[in-house]
Amino acid sequence: MPDNAPENAPINSKVYADAKSALDGLAFDGMTVMSGGFGLCGIPENLIAALRDSGVKGLTVISNNAGVDGFGLGQLLTTHQIRKMISSYVGENKEFERQYLAGELELEFNPQGTLAERIRAGGAGIPGFYTATGVGTIVADGKEIKRFGDRDYVLETGLVADLSIIKAWKGDARGNLIFRKTARNFNPMMATAGKVCIAEVEEIVPVGALDPDNIHTPGIYVDRIVQGTFEKRIEQRTVRVREGA
Repeated sequence: MPDNAPENAPINSKVYADAKSALDGLAFDGMTVMSGGFGLCGIPENLIAALRDSGVKGLTVISNNAGVDGFGLGQLLTTHQIRKMISSYVGENKEFERQYLAGELELEFNPQGTLAERIRAGGAGIPGFYTATGVGTIVADGKEIKRFGDRDYVLETGLVADLSIIKAWKGDARGNLIFRKTARNFNPMMATAGKVCIAEVEEIVPVGALDPDNIHTPGIYVDRIVQGTFEKRIEQRTVRVREGA
């Protein structure tokens, strides 16, 4: 049990008091971080803020997106703590655009399915795989192309990180996790692909309270867990007017 665990934490607990203490001893300059979520859904808001406050720099961040200006990973762009993004979508962040066009930020752009598979492969110990996605485009530039049957495929590499920071709906003190809806897109696979994984959750429940058949990520993949509070911003609010209204 960690020294800074809550007083009521059970024996063999992985629970930390807050995001700052959960990150203690893990952050260093130049590290690679996987950050879960899809758009602004299911992002580890508290751990991103703790990374910002830690002052680490030169980060390579693997994430579906780069947050928005001033929120999510956008906070780390504002403070210039990110050196490189490995992403599949970056269209909501003007500071990202500015830094990239100014040559201040490196970008490794991936088709979304390729990014997901690269993370899954890294977590499964698979160093590389072939996919037809991106063949004949700049995505394939400089990569090995191999023909299978009557079609060309590009070699993509698996991804691993020094640290995975993820967000789940519920978890227990041993790190077993359940995700809700869209938050399940990237978070579970990132838990397997980090050398260390910290999960922040909306609720920590007693060990045994989660139905084993409904656990999405077993605790063996999670090293530390913290209960957070969440703003849950909406990335784009869309309103539809009923006909005749």
